[in-house]
Amino acid sequence: MTSTQIPLPIRLRSSSVFSSYFPGRNRPAVEALLSLEAGVPPTCVWLHGPRAVGKTHLLQAACVRWSELGAGTAYVPLRELGDEAEMLTGYGQLALVAIDDVELVAGNAGAERALFRLYQELDESGGRLVVASSKPPGALGFKLRDLASRMSGGLVLTLYELDEAEQVQALTLRAQLRGFELPEETVQYLQRRMPRDMASLCAFLDQLDEASLVAQRKLTVPFVRQVLAQGGEPERVARR
Repeated sequence: MTSTQIPLPIRLRSSSVFSSYFPGRNRPAVEALLSLEAGVPPTCVWLHGPRAVGKTHLLQAACVRWSELGAGTAYVPLRELGDEAEMLTGYGQLALVAIDDVELVAGNAGAERALFRLYQELDESGGRLVVASSKPPGALGFKLRDLASRMSGGLVLTLYELDEAEQVQALTLRAQLRGFELPEETVQYLQRRMPRDMASLCAFLDQLDEASLVAQRKLTVPFVRQVLAQGGEPERVARR
């Protein structure tokens, strides 16, 4: 049975493509996602790992890649939309459905049934279900046994935090894609002064890019030190 619920359109970040994701130790997971084909098992691919390892990035990148190949896709961010059953209906005839924060479904009887129904619809049509969670499927405590079995029986991929050297490479790649040069000593300075997770580092790097454009300055350590001292506000830095 296919639901007639009309899915909400979710805009994907333009930067969330495979070429902008530095894999590092997560290369096996990235290669597994790139190797997915329509009609070829497994039906479900489960990504799990801690915060800021790129789960959302990879879900959206998979949607972009399949869309570019002409396939129908949907990205469903449950933390934004909610975990009610209606948020998981209307996608059964698509080629790829990517669900973020799927742990929110666990324990919600209606949402668990809806997710299982979506899995069945995609399995029958040769579609793919790619989900992301902070934990592996066996650790979430799904109440619906059939759902737990299907989620655990698919391809389970673990994402890991990047080490310091990989963070340097990842931030350098991000800078290149944004069109500016990032000296290695600047990255190392940021690593000593900022939270070590990639989400925080990337967010501040984007802030530095804006500040450097406003101030017409390169991202040297003295400039970064100045931005930090001014609370990261580009206009205040430019007036100095």
